[in-house]
Order: sequence, then structure tokens, then C-alpha cells
Amino acid sequence: MKTSDKNTTIEDLKKQIEKFCVQRDWDKPHNPKDLAVGAVTEASELLEIFRFCSEERSREMVQDKQIRENIGEELADTLCFILRFAQLYQLDMTSCLKDKLTKNALKYPTIS
Repeated sequence: MKTSDKNTTIEDLKKQIEKFCVQRDWDKPHNPKDLAVGAVTEASELLEIFRFCSEERSREMVQDKQIRENIGEELADTLCFILRFAQLYQLDMTSCLKDKLTKNALKYPTIS
């Protein structure tokens, strides 16, 4: 079966990241500050792809095969840092997201 978002849990991803990092002895350099810096750096590389383009152009770019591949790589790099942070420092991302969505729902009520 092909791996996809539909059949992979966050825990599965955290375990893959942990294995990858342990095999490279990256525990020491992966402190909270440096992981946060890494996540922001990679997110900035994602932003750089869209710098100086219009909203319309950005939508077109997501459909371009080569640009889409670059977007995926930068999203993956950002996610790696986020998952590594969560894995090393025992943050349950499902709970974090659920709690944040609850707070945001109060802050930003639905429009009807």
C-alpha cells in the first residue's frame, strides 16, 4: 500500500523523523531554539518561492510540476523540524492543534 496522508499518523511521521535523526546522531544539535530556527528558516524558503508574485500567479505556480515539487520539499523540510520538536519534547500535535482551533474559534467566530 502506498504511503499517504490518509493512512499515516502523526505518530508514524514522528517515529520516521526520530529514526532518521538518531541514525545521524542529531539529538545534541536539536535543542528547542535551533529547531524553532530551523522551522522558520524552512518556512522562509517556502515563502521565497512566492515572493513578488500576484495571488493569481501563486495559484498558477502550485499547478506547475517543477514548482510544485519545490513547494513540497519546503513544506516537508518545515514539517520535519516541527515533528522533530514535537517528538523530542513530547508535544502531542493533535492535542496542540485541537486546543488552538478551540481558542481560534472563540477569537474568530463563524460568519453566517
